[in-house]
Amino acid sequence: MIYRFRVILDNDTEEDIFRDIEIRKTDTLEDFHNTITQSFGFDGTEMASFYVSDDEWNQGEEIALFDMSEGINTVRLMSETVLEDILNEEKTKLIYVYDFLSMWTFFVELAEIVEITEGTDYPNLMFVHGQIPTEAPEKSFEAEAFENFKDYDNDYDVNDYDNLDFDENWN
Repeated sequence: MIYRFRVILDNDTEEDIFRDIEIRKTDTLEDFHNTITQSFGFDGTEMASFYVSDDEWNQGEEIALFDMSEGINTVRLMSETVLEDILNEEKTKLIYVYDFLSMWTFFVELAEIVEITEGTDYPNLMFVHGQIPTEAPEKSFEAEAFENFKDYDNDYDVNDYDNLDFDENWN
């Protein structure tokens, strides 16, 4: 069986930027990652992760390209995760983040499950719409009640060491 996806760049421009991709349901998320990076023109050398998502696009479990946890917390890896193990008719959404410095963010949705078409090589880039910008769209994060941070201002002058309650000989 073949999974058909629409991969949409999360941007605030007027133009939608997306790719429609077909891939075998038995391929890994690493295979899918490689297909996405190639279809959007990335070189594929940056870190990336998929996040399992619910219908409201809330970010869930991370599935990483590499394990950077240094053994502290085990991380699920793309190379060990098959598409059909995390996606089906009921669970259709992923968030994909490429290059954690630029934060290219994509909404990935399983649109259809179809039979293999003889003579078609998979993965298959079916449709391209829009050109990727030269820089990742800026993300705006809303801090809840940003003014409340002022509640923690105790009028300390960190340069006025004599008036700080600090024992310089603590050890």
